[in-house]
Amino acid sequence: MTHAPEPFVLDRTPIELAQLLKLAGLAESGGEAKHLIQAGLVRVNDAVETRRGKKLLPGDRVTFRHRTLVLQRAGG
Repeated sequence: MTHAPEPFVLDRTPIELAQLLKLAGLAESGGEAKHLIQAGLVRVNDAVETRRGKKLLPGDRVTFRHRTLVLQRAGG
């Protein structure tokens, strides 16, 4: 069961996928984020994403486990 999407406000864009996982508390370290992404456990806009350097922008949706973040720009 997937929970309702959560807004996640970014101070700067773009942000790399691995950085977002750490910033959002979905991964404890860069190494863990890399492993989760390369294992195909993270989805961006409903598609499996295996590039840890994938650039994310406001409006992108990132899903890991049962949590979905919808990226938003600060102040808007």
